[in-house]
Amino acid sequence: MDAEDQDECRDGQDTGAIETVLAWDGDGSCLAQARRLAADFLTQTQGGHALPVPVRTIDLTQLVVSELVTNACKYAPGPVRLRLRLTETAVEVAVWDTHPTLPSARAADPQRVGQHGLEIVKAVAHLTMRSEPVGKRITARIGLRSSPEHTAPA
Repeated sequence: MDAEDQDECRDGQDTGAIETVLAWDGDGSCLAQARRLAADFLTQTQGGHALPVPVRTIDLTQLVVSELVTNACKYAPGPVRLRLRLTETAVEVAVWDTHPTLPSARAADPQRVGQHGLEIVKAVAHLTMRSEPVGKRITARIGLRSSPEHTAPA
């Protein structure tokens, strides 16, 4: 799948949510594009829909996207799909991949180098994981804070 052909932004069905979806072949080249999409989506969306998004939320969203997309590209063969959804109260980051096994955070180990991605995501977002008919979907929900002075310029 070509990532640019999959890009779309639309209002959600009845919830008033706004979302964008992007899919890749899963070759690992999607990471920078995924982070950029997250920042651009949140910055552009708040200007066009009057939903203020704090800079901290944009930063956390990019971090979550980076960790979840990295894991999908690293551990799952085949395509990866990223959905970003903005509601009045949260940003939802959903990553689907073809690997059927649900991940689990490892026990804290200050000596371990790497493999802290899921721990990081769990520390900054509410995380849900579910098996799909093919693969799995990991969804992280990052709450919005009502502090307009920290909102990114529209």
